[in-house]
Amino acid sequence: MAFDLNTLRAAVAVHDRVSRVVIAEVQGSSPREVGAAMLVWDGGQSGTIGGGALEYQAAQQAFAREGFSRHPLGPELGQCCGGAVTLLTEAYDADRLATLDGETVITRGPGEMPLAVKRLTTCARNQGVDLRPRMVQGWFVEPVAQPTQPVWIWGAGHVGRALIDVLHPIPGIEITWVDTAPNRFPDSIPERVNALPASDLLRVVPHAPQDAAHLILTYSHALDLSLCDALLHHGFGFTGLIGSDTKWARFSSRLRKMGHSDAQISRICCPIGQKSLGKHPQAIAVGVAAQLLTLATTKSGALCPTTSFASTA
Repeated sequence: MAFDLNTLRAAVAVHDRVSRVVIAEVQGSSPREVGAAMLVWDGGQSGTIGGGALEYQAAQQAFAREGFSRHPLGPELGQCCGGAVTLLTEAYDADRLATLDGETVITRGPGEMPLAVKRLTTCARNQGVDLRPRMVQGWFVEPVAQPTQPVWIWGAGHVGRALIDVLHPIPGIEITWVDTAPNRFPDSIPERVNALPASDLLRVVPHAPQDAAHLILTYSHALDLSLCDALLHHGFGFTGLIGSDTKWARFSSRLRKMGHSDAQISRICCPIGQKSLGKHPQAIAVGVAAQLLTLATTKSGALCPTTSFASTA
């Protein structure tokens, strides 16, 4: 587990003020491990620290209580885990987030930083020592997430859900899953997937890493086109768009009229999915997964042999 700054930035961009609640320490049995975190904003949340009474209380108090708090799960919350957890709750806005720019390790705690924490963070920053989230002499130390391949999936429909099923177990992939409302996501989301409801998806685009791979498959052709335009302006490692050859011809024409060159437009891969595998959502997901794994291996953004991809309206 690590501090996912990219997802936090995207959430703040949409919701202005977001509280992050992370498990800082566990004694005995706990529903989640140290480093598990959730984001809470006015009217919603994403991620999980284990569900149940602990998560409900933490979400309710996310903006009223900041700093460390210890919770005996049985006596205080009636949970059967039998252990105790220490939570760290922090509220973030754009200004506070800016103070974390460039950080690879984030430390918080009372008073002057202990020498042990200084040594630990120095080794992690300067010598590349692997670091896991932990409490050290009352200070909580977290590495910033450094995924080898950030993947952003735009749309939580049938193909989006199939992509999540296929991609989320793959090591080295960090998924941000974006759609316009919480009810568009399934009730259960894998713990390594960062789900982000955002009524205006275009506000999220600037917070995607420049080397991210994007898969656009929303419920709206107009929204798909706007995302293509925004990503061409923002930059990306790879962008794939679900659609037919006819849809892509129409999009290409419109993107030219919006000022994009043919060379820029050709960087978007459409359609996606291996034609030989068929048009079933899971079959498309398998083809796209193979494409992304090849992308990660070759470090090339030009992996779109369009003659071999399925036409999916």
